[in-house]
Amino acid sequence: MSRRKLILLSLIAVLALSIGIGRALLTRKHQQQAVQQATTAPPVALRLQPAEVLNLQRRALPLGVPVSGVVEALQVASIKSYAAGTLQDLTVREGDSVQAGQVLARVDAADASARLRQAQQEAEAARAQRSIQERQHSNNQALVEQGFISQTALRTSDANLQAAQAQYQSALAQAEVARKAVADTVLRSPIAGQVAERLVNNGERVAVETRVLEIVDLRQLQLSALLPPADSLQVRPGQRARLRLDGSAQEFAARVVRVSPRADAATRSVPVYLQLESAQGAVLRPGMFLQGQIDIGAAQAPLALPLDAVHNDKPQPYVQVLQTVDGQPRIAHQTVTLGARALIDGRAWVAVEGLPEGSRIVGASAGALREGTRVEIAADPAAGAPSSPAQ
Repeated sequence: MSRRKLILLSLIAVLALSIGIGRALLTRKHQQQAVQQATTAPPVALRLQPAEVLNLQRRALPLGVPVSGVVEALQVASIKSYAAGTLQDLTVREGDSVQAGQVLARVDAADASARLRQAQQEAEAARAQRSIQERQHSNNQALVEQGFISQTALRTSDANLQAAQAQYQSALAQAEVARKAVADTVLRSPIAGQVAERLVNNGERVAVETRVLEIVDLRQLQLSALLPPADSLQVRPGQRARLRLDGSAQEFAARVVRVSPRADAATRSVPVYLQLESAQGAVLRPGMFLQGQIDIGAAQAPLALPLDAVHNDKPQPYVQVLQTVDGQPRIAHQTVTLGARALIDGRAWVAVEGLPEGSRIVGASAGALREGTRVEIAADPAAGAPSSPAQ
């Protein structure tokens, strides 16, 4: 190959290498510019709905003591078997209504009936023996008056008559016991109410004191609750209470009827009993869990907000406040002091200190947000125009 061709090839190679290096440098420059633009670009604003922003305002809070507990029936009857045998004629089940004195089941009474007949026959025999002794004693009295027998024989006859009387009375008592045993084979409801639990089925053999049914009277219900000692000092019989079932918007009225004179030794809590209105028995059931508050008065109107808007994942409780920084609304965490609490329309509210009136608070539905997060408020459909930036 000639020298001229070698020089030409060398120049071509150098030119290709220069072009490749230039392209690589240009690509790297573009990448650096993209990274710089990404780092310097403003973060995307979090969009909040108008309902997620609350205005801190004054609100009248009814003072109350939080209370929660389990619903109980004042009248509960446990139907037990007082005779051993096979259960028969049990027809009622859970939810069935029963009346006071209604026959609910029977226990096979063959043995008890046989013992009753035996006791009755023994009583008849004792009665006949007593009649014989009465006639003999009457005859002996006549013979003594005529001088045919001695007073000693008369006293012996009198003793025999008393023994026959005692034997007859004992036989009558035995017959009464046997009659009671037959009556115990019939299971009756002592109260009117509904069957809450059925524990035995027909054909099963039951022993004495075996629980067969449980009857509850839903017309009278109460709430049994435990209060901290400090709260119990504010509770008095006659105070009204408003209770709710978890997951239900319905409110139940109750009244404090009893406050225990001593605290529970294990928990140091004070038992309190609230009577529920009888008309609510068709809705509430024993065993349900209710929570609410006992009204003890009314407080002045403090600055208040829903309790769920207060966060507790820091040493001190705080709220998420909207503050304007460089013309943009951003999230700020503001520590607050909590005050009186109240239950309003089923929602817990709390008085707060440490914020000026009118502060814009992010509600619980927005979740926990980092400080400095840029936000914007969506248009309010009710107003027909976008809301102004948070101040």
